[in-house]
Amino acid sequence: MSLPDDMDLVFDWDRPKDKNEAAAMEDAANFIRAIYRGVDKRTTKDAALVAYSTGDGMRYGKTQIDARLKGDWTSTGTRRHYQATTRSAPNGNSVEVAFCVDSSKFYSKEIKTEKVLKGAPSITDFDYFKIVMVKLPTGNGLWQASKVYVQAKAAKCQ
Repeated sequence: MSLPDDMDLVFDWDRPKDKNEAAAMEDAANFIRAIYRGVDKRTTKDAALVAYSTGDGMRYGKTQIDARLKGDWTSTGTRRHYQATTRSAPNGNSVEVAFCVDSSKFYSKEIKTEKVLKGAPSITDFDYFKIVMVKLPTGNGLWQASKVYVQAKAAKCQ
């Protein structure tokens, strides 16, 4: 999935041994990429967001994209995802993928002026995500984000 050169999403995590957890983790990363692809393409209707999300996960993605469309911003810089863990549901149909995000070098950029909006580094740059990934019944190993929980100002991610 292509993103602009100035938008760097880094997934600094180890692949789980369990194949379902590994696939869910990879598609959680694809879900995050899909959101920023939507930001770049200026649409909530991009095929990537539809492929990698469903239900509340899709609503979360659209809300994130819409906020940037409304502000007339895109994103630039490096957003790092790390300290990832996975936890499978007993039925094998869902996996929780949890991880930290460091956005201290990831900024909003005004579309019209290309001005980069940088704030002072702070705890607000760190979030802790839990994404519930569900296996698409008809897809060949495709997992979709169905729920997204975000703990803002996550001290444990600093």
